[in-house]
Amino acid sequence: MNRLLLDTHVWLWYAEGVAGKLSAKNIRTLDRARRSAGLWVSAPSVWEIGMLEQRGRIRLTLPLRGWVDRALAAPGIRFLPLDAAAAVESTLLPDPLHADPADRFLIAAARTANLTLVTRDTQILEYGRQGRVRTLAV
Repeated sequence: MNRLLLDTHVWLWYAEGVAGKLSAKNIRTLDRARRSAGLWVSAPSVWEIGMLEQRGRIRLTLPLRGWVDRALAAPGIRFLPLDAAAAVESTLLPDPLHADPADRFLIAAARTANLTLVTRDTQILEYGRQGRVRTLAV
């Protein structure tokens, strides 16, 4: 099974068990990956969750620090720090790609760490169809 990097929204839905956002098939796929190769969460997703909560766009079941600690401590969840290679790669991604910095970092992290990016973001999925990053649609 491919090693999977969760887009921020997928991580949130999976960690929170948000009903209706992920199909039973999607959950089985993520559970299988978590038990084998692991599910990866990147530093930009931690930042993005914090920003979304601070702006009132999401509500977490715990205060931010506790939520992140709990979500990253779940069995099979692995943290991918933002390293220099991914930071550089994020500035060199081939166009066309929207300018959202979190998405650029996620794509760059997936490319440099040889991970498949799990997302519902249509722009990222299109980028994947162009062969620029491996993606898995949920």
